[in-house]
Amino acid sequence: MTSTTATPPKSAVYSTSRSATARYRNALWLLTSRDLRVRYSTSALGYIWSILDPLLMSLIYWFVFTKIFHRGGAGEDPYITFLLTALLPWMWFTGAVSDSTRAFTSEARLIRSTTIPRSIWVARIDLSKGIEFLLSIPVLALFAIFSGAHLHWQVVYFPLAVIMEGALIYGLGLIIAPLVVFFRDLERAVKLILRFAFYASPIVYSPLALSHGVHDVFALNPLAGIIGMYRAAFFPKQLDLHEVIAAAIVTLVVLAIGVAVFRRSERRVLKEL
Repeated sequence: MTSTTATPPKSAVYSTSRSATARYRNALWLLTSRDLRVRYSTSALGYIWSILDPLLMSLIYWFVFTKIFHRGGAGEDPYITFLLTALLPWMWFTGAVSDSTRAFTSEARLIRSTTIPRSIWVARIDLSKGIEFLLSIPVLALFAIFSGAHLHWQVVYFPLAVIMEGALIYGLGLIIAPLVVFFRDLERAVKLILRFAFYASPIVYSPLALSHGVHDVFALNPLAGIIGMYRAAFFPKQLDLHEVIAAAIVTLVVLAIGVAVFRRSERRVLKEL
């Protein structure tokens, strides 16, 4: 007489999977909202701080390039809107990537004592910084209105840019967060790389001002295509489909590498913390 192992019905498997997804989503939102509350609970200005840094940077670059050097091919007019459409996404990128270096080390005790998926500790940084970016969009809209910038149909690329940037940051976070646990000097190295990435990305200038050979290499930077999609809402000429395709490919590669690195290193990270 042979014994058979009962196989759970597909509906039960689906229900379990959906329940696990719901728990993951709830835990992610709780941690994200906690980060936002902690960040602004002791601040009198609150939301203002999330847009003050890029706003001041935009005003400084606007003054330097338009009033002092009278820039030629740096960007398009109105230049203040041209700057903000790149600086606001950049603040999301640099803030999230920088914070990813402390995703595990700053929460070591809590990570060891909970059973929630460890990738949440990376995802909540991406999400909290992304929410701050979305809350800064009204500021961009106000500057666009007062500076006389015109909205074009290419604004439909804006949500795609948000999704791609979020995926890129998440992939980088999955790589950086566990590696910093083993190589603490990587935290300082990331800060240096971000400084270089600022000038290697089309933030204060337009990629249209670059020579053909330089532009081909420049297109490998995924931020070039992503920022181009943001800017296309007001400056359609800044949209380069080749840059967008390159950005999509690089983002997918980074995300795949991030998932692989995270899965291979997760157990070692828990032992090291």
